[in-house]
Amino acid sequence: MSLAIFDLDNTLLSTDSDHAWGEFLLEQGAVDPVAYREANDRFLADYQAGTLDMGAFLEVALKPLADHSTEQLAAWHQQFMASKIEPHILAKGEELLARHRTQGDTLLIITATNRFITGPIAERLGVDDLIAVEPEMVDGRYTGKVSGVPSYREGKITRLNEWLESQDLTMEGAWFYSDSHNDLPLLETVEHPVAVDPDDTLRQVAEQRHWRIMSLRD
Repeated sequence: MSLAIFDLDNTLLSTDSDHAWGEFLLEQGAVDPVAYREANDRFLADYQAGTLDMGAFLEVALKPLADHSTEQLAAWHQQFMASKIEPHILAKGEELLARHRTQGDTLLIITATNRFITGPIAERLGVDDLIAVEPEMVDGRYTGKVSGVPSYREGKITRLNEWLESQDLTMEGAWFYSDSHNDLPLLETVEHPVAVDPDDTLRQVAEQRHWRIMSLRD
């Protein structure tokens, strides 16, 4: 039995759930139609380029959580799951999860997207353990701020080490599946790094280092 770690966006999903949530908010008229769209698209491009300012991104991304009631957010998230996530859940991704589950491996999703967005997605995929960006809550409402270290780039390693200690687990024999060069720090630490439908930078590194490259797309 080993630890099987999965990135979420564009790995187990054929979309970026963070960007898709922004698109959904725009469709609901919940955010500024010009400024928010520009920021949402720009931050996605920055992420893909490896130049994302995580602090600036989270300031924009978490603000809508603070601007609306938890009841409204929950109602929106149900619609979001049906319209923006369910069509992008990859059957081969579910098969991969099932394969590791059958082997008795511990399944963990680790993502730079926040827990409000990704918690229900992990639940839908049958994965109990999730490391995500933690939006701060005070008195039952989101504040628009982040709690703790964001699980992004090297931050994924920091958060993973904290989680491993809390679970009394080790990285021995661990797998990590990701599409993004932003995950190179963590891919370099596991025994079994796997590039899943990788971006060009990750594909080049994976080929140079003879890492496994696979596709979960139909």
